Amino acid sequence: MPGDGQEESLHVNAVPSGLVVVDKPAGLTSHDVVARLRRILGTRKIGHAGTLDPMATGVLVCGVGRGTKLLGHLALDTKAYTATVHLGAATTTDDAEGEIVSTADAGAVDDAAIAAGMAALTGAIEQVPSSVSAIKIDGKRAYARVRAGEEVVIPARPVTVSQFRLLARRGDDLDVVVDCSSGTYVRALARDLGAALGVGGHLTALRRTRVGPFTVEHARTLEQLESAPELTLPLDQAVGVAFPRRDLDAALAADIAHGRPLPAAGMDGTYGVFAPDGRALALVSERGELARPVVVLAPA
Repeated sequence: MPGDGQEESLHVNAVPSGLVVVDKPAGLTSHDVVARLRRILGTRKIGHAGTLDPMATGVLVCGVGRGTKLLGHLALDTKAYTATVHLGAATTTDDAEGEIVSTADAGAVDDAAIAAGMAALTGAIEQVPSSVSAIKIDGKRAYARVRAGEEVVIPARPVTVSQFRLLARRGDDLDVVVDCSSGTYVRALARDLGAALGVGGHLTALRRTRVGPFTVEHARTLEQLESAPELTLPLDQAVGVAFPRRDLDAALAADIAHGRPLPAAGMDGTYGVFAPDGRALALVSERGELARPVVVLAPA
């Protein structure tokens, strides 16, 4: 109808910038969640960080408006999960969505063997990712090569598992907690635990409870966002939560708003700089005696 485009434009411009932490449901891809958020919040300028598999639930961090500029710089290098490992069957995908390739009776596996197997997979380890992971091999995703009928062998790579702990055993099902570095595959832990115990194993449930500083306590379901469409963290607050903070006086704030470098303050890594009124102006990083803008969030 006439005027619809103008009304939509006004609505989009009214959308504030920041982060939305979603409690992703099972069955949706991360891209599906972004599509839903675009409808809920009335803007196309939404992206996500830290992809979750469709079967997984839990914390998915999304940027809205200028918040999308933060996504590539967030420190999301540590993650936490709760998961269920089923012993007694190995699958093609290391999870419940694949075809079973071997079975064994896991009833004789005792708790001490399980504890020892989990301990061996804790700490700094070399892990072979699942063949259906999103890792690129010669420019093509591993899962796409598998679906095309190719034999895929992914080399082991170093990861850190700071915690792999049994919460409860229910027959052949193990409810576990995992704290790990980015790039760790929990379904590969399930596979390797089952292999070490000699009975095979695969992942049947996965829930991400934390990524970087963002936890399930921050997260809201899509249904909650439908009924109350609002940011989890507005831009200024998001920068304060996710990055070290440096407050500037008015003169330095004007410099950074114009993209000019600041005198270094001896701070490591990427950090946020704030105006005297509390607005997040930019992300900067230091090199030598200067702090240069990585992303300018509030240009002059």
